[in-house]
Amino acid sequence: MPEILQDGELILYGFVGESYWGEGFTAREVLNALALHGRDEPIAVRINSGGGYTDEGIAIFNALKTHKGKVSVIIDAMAASAASVIAMAGDERTMRTGAMMMIHDPAGEKRGTAAEHEAMGELLHKQADLLAGIYADVTGKTAEELRQMMVEETWMNGSEAQAQGFATVDEAAQAVSVSAFDYQTYNCAPDTLKQLSKTKNWSAEAQRSPAASVAQTTVNQEIQPMTTQPAADANSASPNTDKTQSNAADEATAERERIGKILNCDEAAGRTELAKYLAFETSTNFEDSQKVLDKAAKAGEGNAPKSDGQRTQASTYEQQRLSASSQASSYSNPSDLTDDDKGTRLVNRAKSMFGGAK
Repeated sequence: MPEILQDGELILYGFVGESYWGEGFTAREVLNALALHGRDEPIAVRINSGGGYTDEGIAIFNALKTHKGKVSVIIDAMAASAASVIAMAGDERTMRTGAMMMIHDPAGEKRGTAAEHEAMGELLHKQADLLAGIYADVTGKTAEELRQMMVEETWMNGSEAQAQGFATVDEAAQAVSVSAFDYQTYNCAPDTLKQLSKTKNWSAEAQRSPAASVAQTTVNQEIQPMTTQPAADANSASPNTDKTQSNAADEATAERERIGKILNCDEAAGRTELAKYLAFETSTNFEDSQKVLDKAAKAGEGNAPKSDGQRTQASTYEQQRLSASSQASSYSNPSDLTDDDKGTRLVNRAKSMFGGAK
């Protein structure tokens, strides 16, 4: 990551926070750069960013706002989402020709219970209100007006940003190239930016590793604006990217075929719930699934009749899952299946996950 303090200017290009694409800046880097520059010295802050993490943007805004020297913000090409918040710290805010600014509601990702999702919703509403307050202090608009602009995802060119109070100067100068960002995540981003993101493979999901996706249960992330740059280089996509996409498509096709074979094989007749469990909740291959199904009793065999109430209760999805895993676990007789048999390992795993019969 390049140094952000260059020739006495703070260069805030790329993702706000730890970068997916090898370019970006963090709040800690900004603080260090301001200390090195001198807290009493005036500083020019040049921005070209599609956005990033909300908390990082707010931290950088506050670092610049408390800087004792004059802060002159220059938006070279884009200041969207979290980057638009940073721009509000400028005593002067200049939009260069072709530059864009965008404000919108913060977004987040969450895995968990309904209560956890509701808590995330409350947090996002609070953050949106706080951001609206920052915009209101600068523009003179009411918080209610700004909340509506954020909900609608408002994009502004230089003259529009100046008219709305987000910029103080609309300067006639040539804008630089657009910064890397996954503009496809924005609802109202211009088609040119969405196409550019696709062509350049600027996808946050593609860059995030599976391990990181699982570990990072909550990602509070802001999204951001645009720049008019030709969607050229359409044929410049990396061969590795094409290969990765091809492999992913092949894997998806193979998975659909595996599920279809399990659900439609002769052994699945009368063992529907067990077949669904093997198909959708395990990665067991078709051949091993056949073995497990073949050893399982069909519905109504070897089980005491259930009362109407029991049948109704067992019709729920969770009861069906428990029944399937319990049924699977009852066929784990070592004399029938060796330790090397993947079907046995599946049964043992089902017991550990769902507490099947021992």
